[in-house]
Amino acid sequence: MDFNEVIKARRSIRKFKAQPVPDKYIQEIIEAGRLAPSVSNIQSTRYVVIKSSEVKKKLNEYTVPFVKDAPVVIVCCAYKKAWLEQEEKFLELKNIGAFKDFYQETKQQMDNFEKDGKVERMANPEIDKYYTWQHAAIAIDHMTLKAVDLGLGSCWVGFVDREKVRELVNLNEDYEVIALLPIGYPSYNPLPRPRLSIKDILLKEL
Repeated sequence: MDFNEVIKARRSIRKFKAQPVPDKYIQEIIEAGRLAPSVSNIQSTRYVVIKSSEVKKKLNEYTVPFVKDAPVVIVCCAYKKAWLEQEEKFLELKNIGAFKDFYQETKQQMDNFEKDGKVERMANPEIDKYYTWQHAAIAIDHMTLKAVDLGLGSCWVGFVDREKVRELVNLNEDYEVIALLPIGYPSYNPLPRPRLSIKDILLKEL
């Protein structure tokens, strides 16, 4: 599909056909999430794919009811220890030339930024968690759009007992469940949702 049409066609789908989702499509959706950006390219988002009816039945105890009826549920998680590799990932980007077009001219600015103590003030566990959730949000958005491109529907579900789901899918405490993404072929075609106009959301131009 044309990208603009994908954006316009995306809806939150809460009812799915029983038709199975091809494994190839699941891989393509996860690939869309894999390619999403993250701070210093730390790539902190991880996924668990649930297709088992038995597991989905147990999952139903910890989230909204329609999730269990989706052919596939992707549990989107944050790997909290990814931050330990931030410096390594940054150097990796530098070594492959990701910053070659601007790094030298901005190096002095960045050195001054660090000397001013701004880096220390920004680098703390609460900020790290905030960015980790941002990474997952960006990846999930990529995935919801890819699902539409494949003729599928999805619904971003944040109403979930994160600790219980983490235990259900047998992840240790290095991982935090962020959201669920039920995926399948839509069994209905929702009308477009009302949206604010651009003039309502564009506060100002400076």
